[in-house]
Parts: sequence; structure tokens; C-alpha cells
Amino acid sequence: MLENLIVPFDRALRTLTGTVSPTRPTPGERIAEPNLTAHERRDAAGLMRVNHTGEVCAQALYAAQALVARDADVRARYAEAAREEEDHLAWTQARLTELDARPSLLNPLWYAGSFAIGLAAGVAGDRANLGFVVETERQVEDHLTAHIERLPANDTKSRAIVTQMRDDEARHGAMATDAGAVPLPFPIRRAMRAAADVMRAVAYRI
Repeated sequence: MLENLIVPFDRALRTLTGTVSPTRPTPGERIAEPNLTAHERRDAAGLMRVNHTGEVCAQALYAAQALVARDADVRARYAEAAREEEDHLAWTQARLTELDARPSLLNPLWYAGSFAIGLAAGVAGDRANLGFVVETERQVEDHLTAHIERLPANDTKSRAIVTQMRDDEARHGAMATDAGAVPLPFPIRRAMRAAADVMRAVAYRI
């Protein structure tokens, strides 16, 4: 039980202090820094800040869902997905630095809220918990696709990162489906999308 509590605490500490290291090379790391206008740089930074905040939320969700998962195999799947999400966290953090930008000032709040949501999803049982993962990853795929289209055309470094993130999220959703996820009711899906819209709008600026 003590180990089960230490692991999410350690994850929260590393996530919020920015002390995560990727296990995979950063997509586009060999691409030269594009020549962006001041407006393009601000827009790219805002979008990457949203993506970084999304990864902060992902760490909280997976930590909470693993904590309350009943099945050991489900917990292992969450741990594997969380490790890949740490890559995303490190990649977006590094890209923000390259763009002379900072993460969202509200990341502790986003983390706490997402952890609470993850606990609530897990209480409903493993299959509903997995269904929450499927819907989350589906919505994340949608917003990453929108970001790929919205990023400055010559910001190929950011595009490479977001594209790989989208591919990974699709795999995480498929993992949850294969593990026995059940679809979430429509009102819950709508509430999830509304909450995500608020996060994106705020994190883009703050």
C-alpha cells in the first residue's frame, strides 16, 4: 500500500518540477530551428503550452487510475502508457524552452483536478475506467490534429512532436479498447469535452 502511494507522489513531483527525461529521441530534433515571426512564435508557444498541460493532466489521470484499478494487468497497461506520456511531457517542455516560452502557471491546479477525475473514473470499475481512457485519447487525437493544422506552416519541429504524440495517443486508446473498455454515456463525454475546452483556452494564455 505504501508503494502504491509513493509512486503517484513521485510522479506528481517529477511532473510539476519538470524533472522528467524522455526514453525516446525527440521527434524532429535534427530539424533546424525555423525562422518564425514574433506572432508565429507566440502562437506556436501557446499551442505547445496547451499540449504540455495536456501531458501534465495525462500523468495525473494515469497515476490516479492505476491507483484504484482492481486488475494487475490493467495497472500494468496504465504504467506503460504513462511512461510514453512522460516522453510527451519532456518533448513539449523542451520545445517550449526552444520557443522561449514557459509552461502553464496553473499546472498544479490542472494536475490536482485531473487526479481527482482519474480517481472518480476508477471508482466506477476497471471497464468504465478504461472507457474513460478511450474517450480521453479520442478527444486528445482530435485536438492534436487541430494543432497540426494550426501550427505555423514552417514550424516542422513542433509538427514532428505533435504528430508522434497523436500516433501514441491512438495506440493508448486502442490498448484500452482491447483491455475491455466500455463506452461512456454521452453526457459524460460532453462534459469531458467542455472541461478540455476550458483547459485549452486558459493554458494557451496562462
